[in-house]
Amino acid sequence: MRGDKIPRKNEALENPKRGIHLHSSSLDLVAIVPAAGVGRRMGSPCPKQYLMMGNKTLLEHTVHRLLGHDLISYVVVVLSADDSFFVKTSLYNDPRVRVARGGEERADSVLAGLKATKAEWVMVHDAARPCICYQDIDALIDAACSHPDGAILGMPVRDTMKRSDLQGNIESTVCREQLWHALTPQMFLRDSLLNALEHALKEKHKVTDEAFAISLLGGRPKLVLGRSDNIKVTRPEDLLLAAFFLSQHP
Repeated sequence: MRGDKIPRKNEALENPKRGIHLHSSSLDLVAIVPAAGVGRRMGSPCPKQYLMMGNKTLLEHTVHRLLGHDLISYVVVVLSADDSFFVKTSLYNDPRVRVARGGEERADSVLAGLKATKAEWVMVHDAARPCICYQDIDALIDAACSHPDGAILGMPVRDTMKRSDLQGNIESTVCREQLWHALTPQMFLRDSLLNALEHALKEKHKVTDEAFAISLLGGRPKLVLGRSDNIKVTRPEDLLLAAFFLSQHP
């Protein structure tokens, strides 16, 4: 039994601040994992989501973590058209995993994932964030379901922030008050996110995360404090750190 308190199937989630009950049987939620990138900063012979951590790939760790949450019905993994690695993973024959074909940019891939499901709610999560904890997912679900524009996990900026010029010299010091690192998962109504991404792509905006697309249409998603060990693997040294954090999770 894992240590995080997770609602069981057909068990109500109660939030006394909202004064409502959200039954798991009524929450139509799936997770979308865009995994069409190549991860050039890792300098590896394969896309970083297929690097091994123990006896599983990074992508398997991430998807299995999401599938371990009782309120996520299934996971849509979005792959590049020339992906030759996915069929070798345990996810290939998992009935809880669906596959969609992505595009060149993250927004294209997430949009493809949205079109592959009719679920009411979607939770988009980075393939390279295997250390997400169930308590954070619970908090995100609770916030998203009570906020008109959805919600994202985030972490307040702790370090002094500097803005540089094009040559890498310090140009100014940026006040870190009210600055957050945007994390994933990010959770929205499926139709709202689909419309936001289609609008962003039509207007040729560079969409770095789903909350930005929502904001382009005037939305203001809720920030939910997440754990600092929900790291994104981007460099070789991150693999060891992620493996350590995973070993500490129940």
